[in-house]
Amino acid sequence: MSAAQSQTTLESLQCHFTWNLVHSRPKLLRLTYKMEDFSKEKGNRWLGHIYNLWGFIQYKLGLNEEARSLFQKAAEALNKLRNADVGPWLVVNYGNLAWLHHHLGDQAESQAYLSKVDALMEKYPSPSQGELHPEIYAETAWTLMFLGEDKKLVVDYFEKAARMQPDMVDWNTSYVIWLKNAQNFSDTRLDPDLLEKMRQAKERDLENVYLAALYLKQLADEGKKIRDEVCELAGNVSTLCYSSSGMWALLNLYIDHISADDAIVLAEKVLKEHPDVRFLKRFVALCYRSRIVYKSSSSPEQSMMDKAIALHEELLSLYPHSSLKNETDLASIYAKSRHSKAKAEQIFKKLLRNEPAEPSDKQMLYNKYANHLYFNRKDYHGSTQYHMKAAAIPGKSYFRKNSIRILEKNKDREIEEFLRNLQEPTQ
Repeated sequence: MSAAQSQTTLESLQCHFTWNLVHSRPKLLRLTYKMEDFSKEKGNRWLGHIYNLWGFIQYKLGLNEEARSLFQKAAEALNKLRNADVGPWLVVNYGNLAWLHHHLGDQAESQAYLSKVDALMEKYPSPSQGELHPEIYAETAWTLMFLGEDKKLVVDYFEKAARMQPDMVDWNTSYVIWLKNAQNFSDTRLDPDLLEKMRQAKERDLENVYLAALYLKQLADEGKKIRDEVCELAGNVSTLCYSSSGMWALLNLYIDHISADDAIVLAEKVLKEHPDVRFLKRFVALCYRSRIVYKSSSSPEQSMMDKAIALHEELLSLYPHSSLKNETDLASIYAKSRHSKAKAEQIFKKLLRNEPAEPSDKQMLYNKYANHLYFNRKDYHGSTQYHMKAAAIPGKSYFRKNSIRILEKNKDREIEEFLRNLQEPTQ
């Protein structure tokens, strides 16, 4: 197909450049860590999508050659996974390359990729008239998990992809997982058949640790005892490092239903077998934080405090663009130390002086400092003021929602009026 015959325009492409993705430089920098960690997971079945999104991120950060290389890796990974040299799974990838070459000023190459998109869409039309190809729905959904505002679209798109192509187990698994995630962020139960859908998905996707962990969490949410099942899921320690999301979901089950101490033992055991896996060091650090900050029924020994502090300081160098979260976590640990409480205040004061530009980062900082003032300083008025500052920033996040819930428990007339006047973000 010649360039003149191409029917597709850049604006009409289905790709990362046209999906109106929500991003800022700090968010993109943090996502580079996530994509890099994901790409090192053995057998990650979303590797092509990872490289596509990572390439778009690099382009937005001004790294054009890195973007081109990642887009090429995406095509190779997708073809290898689908065991074919070409197919509809390349539509998004070719669209990304068309846009990239357009921005680089290579219009001939851009037009060549537009023609390739035309050829693919003609050869592989959508099985449902009036709808996109399921490969496009699946990749759009996967991308919106990280750079979308409306998470309900993630559920809808995965559902469409799985319905149109039911043999794709990964799409059905992702649909069910996001049904569960949507319920976690909602005050109402979205799907009364969720548990059964999760059970059926788990039977089709037996090796998915993340899905298995979420299924156990759903059982626990419905009042079931899951201790034995959690221990059984953790049985094959050597394979756990191959799924960062699965590993973290399992550790959370340990923390909530067994003990934070046992979670530390498990995390350290996996890290010992895979000492070079960066995200495992992060998980060990987070388990220590949970034990010290949130599960401190007994005062931790100083050796545990020292280990937790050293791990979090290491995270600052491993994930420099995620320093805000790591520093607030470090401050929360210092606040529980008998010898270093002043360091917690120093960290928070420094962060507040150089407050972040991102609204979601401000929400997190104000919420965490409010909790620090309440639980560690016993400054209840100051805590309320910072919860109000977090709640006053528009935009949905766990931290804003947490601050609002805490404020709702307060019957002060001024706070009640403040809550009534809050502007809720629209979806």
